[in-house]
Amino acid sequence: MIYPEEDYLQLSGLQHFAFCRRQWALIHLENQWKDNLRTVEGNLFHHRAHDSKQRERRGDILILRDLPICSASLGISGKCDVVEFHADPAGIALSGEAGHWLPFPIEYKKGAPKAHQADELQLCAQTLCLEEMLCCTITEGALFYGETHRRSVVSFTDELRTTVRTMLAEMHQLYNRGHTPRVKPTKSCNACSLQEICLPILMRKQTVKAYLHQAMEDRP
Repeated sequence: MIYPEEDYLQLSGLQHFAFCRRQWALIHLENQWKDNLRTVEGNLFHHRAHDSKQRERRGDILILRDLPICSASLGISGKCDVVEFHADPAGIALSGEAGHWLPFPIEYKKGAPKAHQADELQLCAQTLCLEEMLCCTITEGALFYGETHRRSVVSFTDELRTTVRTMLAEMHQLYNRGHTPRVKPTKSCNACSLQEICLPILMRKQTVKAYLHQAMEDRP
């Protein structure tokens, strides 16, 4: 399937979706947003990562920052924090550059590696876009975490690629329906900046319909 540009979803939304489908819907369907300390610090961290030349050479490595990407087959668009192109005879040709180059995408994250795969899925989606745009195969990338100051190498396995495609297809279905999933409270709710909008404690106890009905009955 080929999606028209007007139907492209934000690639960054995949991380929200992997973390919590309701969080993704509140942000990308209902345009709800509220910053907390973690989101502000994360935005500042990304700003510093992009605060440099967009094109840089370091020996046999060409570095591009804030690189726009998209995929018509997945119906997404976004940007890569950093893509390193390593000189390699088995690589691809790049406009304005001699030789051949292998892409190596890098996503910057403020915190530390997480138990869930949201970061890996976002990086894999970026890779699928790059492969479609550059007509190449990318086997690995990396996540750079601000707390550890280390890169965590990610292998783009068939399983990870399939999960990305499956989640993106579900995102498109929900977006077309305009459907916001019901909350499924977890421990992660405490760290969510949308907690006061989502109201996971309320939803655990009763539905919104029941809450509104009770509130109307309690009015004098």
